[in-house]
Amino acid sequence: MTDQQLNGFAGPRDGEDDEAAGAEAGELAPSRRARGRRAWSIETGAEVGAVLRLLAARPWLVAGRDDEAIAAVRRNVDAVRDAFIRLGWVLVVERDLVRLRKSPPTRRRAWAAAAPGPATCSWFFLLVAAAESMPPKVALATLVTAARAAAAEAGLPVTTDITERRAIAAALKMLDERGVVEQVDGDVNGFVHDENAPVLLAVHHTRLVHVVANFADADPVADAEGWLTMVEREPDAARRMRRRLVDDTLVHAGDLDPAEADWLRRRVRGDDGAPLAAAFGLHLERRTEGAAFVVPSEAFRHARELGPLPFPTAGTVGHAALLLCDDAAVTGELDETHAGWRGLTHRTVVDRLGGWGQRFGAGRGGWAGEDVDNPEGLAEKVRALLVGLDLVRVSAEGDTWWFSPATGRWRAPVASHGASASRAAQRRRPPAGDHGGATGLPLDVTVAAALPATATGSRKDRTP
Repeated sequence: MTDQQLNGFAGPRDGEDDEAAGAEAGELAPSRRARGRRAWSIETGAEVGAVLRLLAARPWLVAGRDDEAIAAVRRNVDAVRDAFIRLGWVLVVERDLVRLRKSPPTRRRAWAAAAPGPATCSWFFLLVAAAESMPPKVALATLVTAARAAAAEAGLPVTTDITERRAIAAALKMLDERGVVEQVDGDVNGFVHDENAPVLLAVHHTRLVHVVANFADADPVADAEGWLTMVEREPDAARRMRRRLVDDTLVHAGDLDPAEADWLRRRVRGDDGAPLAAAFGLHLERRTEGAAFVVPSEAFRHARELGPLPFPTAGTVGHAALLLCDDAAVTGELDETHAGWRGLTHRTVVDRLGGWGQRFGAGRGGWAGEDVDNPEGLAEKVRALLVGLDLVRVSAEGDTWWFSPATGRWRAPVASHGASASRAAQRRRPPAGDHGGATGLPLDVTVAAALPATATGSRKDRTP
């Protein structure tokens, strides 16, 4: 990896301790390792790593759809469970279900921004409550009637309008993805326009108990913030760090409390971090500004395997994000309080996008017409992508975009047009010796953030 590619994500500085300035990959020399502590390890292999990465991104595997993956879990269940114990995650293996119960997301706001709307989330749990008393096969209209009764009992509004039906249909699709309430016959989409659409559902009662993964003693209705705080609480700094490295894009050193910073300084390359990365088939990257677990390029074929937010990616938004990262690295204002972060004003971002839109043009080989015509709207799309990845943080006033040092890992493609350029970015392979995509921060190709697709918790799902 060249200095130009790394850009602001610098290597260890002079004066850092033996670990930060130590061996390129792997553990500390035995003489420097903390006395009385042995490195954790498990019997690892390509299949174990693949299973661990799969479950981290897809915590629900159901029979009939994921049979090969379930068989792989069963073959390696002891090693898989041992690795997840290090994170405090519970692996449930049943006859027709594998469920990984994960901890809540580290960056709650970023996760919530990408989650379904509040109405969809409410109906998700109302349908779960109603399904408990349903027979194994039930008509959609019957289940919805029971869910509306549960809503009325809880004091939630019931409108029966098309907006509500859309939220119910979206919640049913979430349940179907998890194999909890599955569509057997008919089309759930038909319910949006017809309350009496003939749809038959299968309710898997034994799976209902696995929907809620995290619990707390507080009342989520009377004290929602207190309940969330209790659910998210993890007193062990080492476990917090392991979770963040596995389940988030990267860890910024400036975000850490003293105990977490001490773990990053002394243990991330030694007896704790590096062995965990190896178990997942990942590579540890440690630099002054933070750390990340990197996915080798041979470990995945498609960006979607890594999570819901691939980057770099094809399309106008992905190309525009790359260009902005490149521009910030060259012209951005240095943050005096956070080393390596560079800022662009919101006005500058919009002006840059407007200029590039005019340069690339709209239509085939260029950018999407709606984005060329509306650079302010494109800025919001790019902001959502980069903030979700924790590669950009926007000031409280919203007037400055601060770009992480990690954005210096990617160069904007040199192709002359938007669509072709973004495709070129995806085709690029890392230089010899580098590793490809990532569950955390990639050196090239693809990165996936730990944002859930649901309203209550994971990288793909973190239902509490």
